[in-house]
Parts: sequence; C-alpha cells; structure tokens
Amino acid sequence: MRSIEVQILGQSYAIKTDEDDAYIQALARYIDEKLKEIYSVAPNISQTKATVMAAFGIADELFKLKMEQEDLDRMLEEKTKMLSGLLD
Repeated sequence: MRSIEVQILGQSYAIKTDEDDAYIQALARYIDEKLKEIYSVAPNISQTKATVMAAFGIADELFKLKMEQEDLDRMLEEKTKMLSGLLD
C-alpha cells in the first residue's frame, strides 16, 4: 500500500491505497467538483454540512446506478431465459 496526495478544496490529503494514481486523482477531482457545486449555491455553509450534502448527492447517484444495474441484470436474465427456451 502506498500514499497518494490529492487536493480537495485546496487542502492536501494523503490517501493510502493500492489503486491506480490516476483513478484516485479522478475520485478526488469528482469530490472537489461536488463540494464546489454546493458552495456555489450556499457559500456560507459549514464544511461539515457541505461534506454531508456532497455525500448525500454521491450516495444518491450510487443508489440510482445500482437500481438501474439491477433492472438491467433482471432484464438480461429474462431475455437469456427466453432465448434459452427458444433453443430447447
């Protein structure tokens, strides 16, 4: 495991990871963008509240993508069963 330094809202963070540097930097940029979006709408918000709001936004994106993936998996399974039935 190694340490990668990232910048979020002008602050440095050392991230211990085995992941690719470019991937970790991309995550940091994404988090930075989300926080900047919140500060652009509510410039006087506390850092803690901004962080929680960013976490909710990211969690919302994740949950929606997971539900979409589950729907696609179900649809693929149904189509596979249908095609399998045609071959029998």
